[in-house]
Amino acid sequence: MHCSCKFRFASVWLAMTLTLGCTGTATAQAATAVAPLEVRVVVVTTFEVGADTGDGAGELQNWVERYPLAETIAFPQGFHPLRYDPKDHVLAIVTGVGKAHAAASIMALGMDPRFDLTRSYWILAGIGGIDPAIGSIGSAAWANHVVDGDLAYEIDARDLPRGWSTGIIPYDRALPFGRPTPPAVSSNGVQVFTLNAALTRWAFELTAGVHLPDDAKLRVARAGYADAPAARRAPFVLIGDTLTADRFWIGASMTRWAEQWVSYWTEGTGRLATSAEEDVSYLQALAMLAQAGKVDAARALDLRSASDFTRPPRGGSAAVLLKSEATGNYAGYDEAIEAAYLVGSPVVRELAEHWDRYAGAAPAPTPAAPQGH
Repeated sequence: MHCSCKFRFASVWLAMTLTLGCTGTATAQAATAVAPLEVRVVVVTTFEVGADTGDGAGELQNWVERYPLAETIAFPQGFHPLRYDPKDHVLAIVTGVGKAHAAASIMALGMDPRFDLTRSYWILAGIGGIDPAIGSIGSAAWANHVVDGDLAYEIDARDLPRGWSTGIIPYDRALPFGRPTPPAVSSNGVQVFTLNAALTRWAFELTAGVHLPDDAKLRVARAGYADAPAARRAPFVLIGDTLTADRFWIGASMTRWAEQWVSYWTEGTGRLATSAEEDVSYLQALAMLAQAGKVDAARALDLRSASDFTRPPRGGSAAVLLKSEATGNYAGYDEAIEAAYLVGSPVVRELAEHWDRYAGAAPAPTPAAPQGH
């Protein structure tokens, strides 16, 4: 009888001890848990060549060396280590090239519990091609629309019916650019992402006066475009839309298709400026993260600087242009890398350094002054 009570008492004492011990451990862990890093701006780049510093620059290097982003943060679930500036709370990611890399990398970052991204601004600052009808190499374009160039049916050009301008057909239609335009969002995917126009206009107004580098190499590259006045301009900042495709397309016919494809999916409100690979996936990942309350997709910006033209001069050969492009010999590579930083960094600094102004609400452009009578 006494032994039984003694054993029951011992069991109760042990259970209480374990419970209190576990509670104490949990409390200690909670007290020492590291709060997520506040991130005010995420700079999204798509590739780097070699090291992050001290060699030939990819899209990340200028941010690391000149912003600067001195801290390196391991990112094993992604493509490349992250870079961070603890003073301004600016984080930079290299997604890797192409749609799959971009979507996976942005999703991996968005779900990483080490970072508080709920109020972060996002700016993709990368290089791409530019339509000579709207801009010159070395220029930089802020996008209002990002259109997917891959979601489509396709018939080989050698099999096209007479009179067809392209073999790329919208889903749910049987003719090129068939009317009415299908829904932009369907079970086939998202054909066009429309960004926060007020935020884009604000970023453009902030950077429209940025002086972009011009040199003899750029002047030679644009000299042949007598039929395209915009292509012959010195580099400048503009607003223009991006077509995203994993295929690196090139040539006059493809450029005409791309111009029509952007206009078609934006119901005439968009205009092709730049071509790139990752932008749709970046925005798709943000849209899904926003559904989970991880980010605010209305705080996303898309900036592309032009390293090359999407078509040769009138009468020129697309194959000859491709031969130079395929070897990475973009006519404006260095200048585009520089332009992406020169145009992107003032926006990042303004947002990060005046967080009290922009944390609660996204900036908007300056209202137009009333016209006198």
